[in-house]
Amino acid sequence: MTEQKTYDFRNPALQAIRIERDAISALENRIDDHFIRACEVIMACRGRVVVTGMGKSGHIGHKIAATLASTGTPSFFVHPGEASHGDMGMITSQDVVIAISNSGNTSEVVTILPLIKRMGAPLISMTGNPTSTLAKEAVANLDVSVETEACPLGLAPTSSTTATLVMGDALAVALLEARGFSAEDFAFSHPGGSLGRKLLLRVSDIMHTGDRIPMVDEGTTLSGALLEISRKGLGMTTVVNASGAMTGIFTDGDLRRTLDKSIDVHTTPIRDVMTRNGRTIQPDQLAAEALNVMEGLKISALPVTDGNGALVGAINMHDLLRAGVI
Repeated sequence: MTEQKTYDFRNPALQAIRIERDAISALENRIDDHFIRACEVIMACRGRVVVTGMGKSGHIGHKIAATLASTGTPSFFVHPGEASHGDMGMITSQDVVIAISNSGNTSEVVTILPLIKRMGAPLISMTGNPTSTLAKEAVANLDVSVETEACPLGLAPTSSTTATLVMGDALAVALLEARGFSAEDFAFSHPGGSLGRKLLLRVSDIMHTGDRIPMVDEGTTLSGALLEISRKGLGMTTVVNASGAMTGIFTDGDLRRTLDKSIDVHTTPIRDVMTRNGRTIQPDQLAAEALNVMEGLKISALPVTDGNGALVGAINMHDLLRAGVI
């Protein structure tokens, strides 16, 4: 059996990272007038941003289109080869085309240039060659050239695809900022999974209401308040006055502090030991905001009040956990 030769995998891996890091750093000087022009053209677009590219550039194009679409710029990918066989029908004069090619002369992409120009769709190129056919035909060329590929043979697209991907991200983020794209807007593009729940779920969607709200009046004894906490299982009870307005809250933490004072739980009214003017949250606020409040104050439950300060619900950490917000 032949003995396997040991090899130092670490050095070439580190070298590849350094080369690609330098390629990314070089992009900073290329956020120039062409980049600004590309952003302006896309902001004025009345249709969709159509991204196209062949081979590895196509793979990067898929990701750029997906990032644009999820950050407020409607976008999709069209394979340039398929475009020559019917998929050009997916592109309209209202669209903007982003064509990606490191050489700027990829035949499948160059073939469809006359059709793009004829329909009047503005063309933005992402190339490593500013004198290429693609760059010359574009209204703006984003320079993604690199000094060297991370591949020691200089053949496999590595640094060049990384630079293109980062330039695409820079474009998407610049457009996101310009559009005033919010976290809630982002959530509508990502309704599934924990991200969607964190960004879309409201306090009103998961709060306890009606008879499920732990509530006692100010004259209730401490022992009576403890029974209410136990019955409702939220680790706290709200306290209301004769008019039904909330005047305080009593929590498990308050109980621990109260017991240190040797108070008679059977005779002491809850008004004497409750926390007055406790923190509340409104039903139309995001459940994620409720989580931030609880974590910030190191509490496990919150009363929910409406705009007039009326008690309408209650929520605790377990509700957020069950809803997938945590």
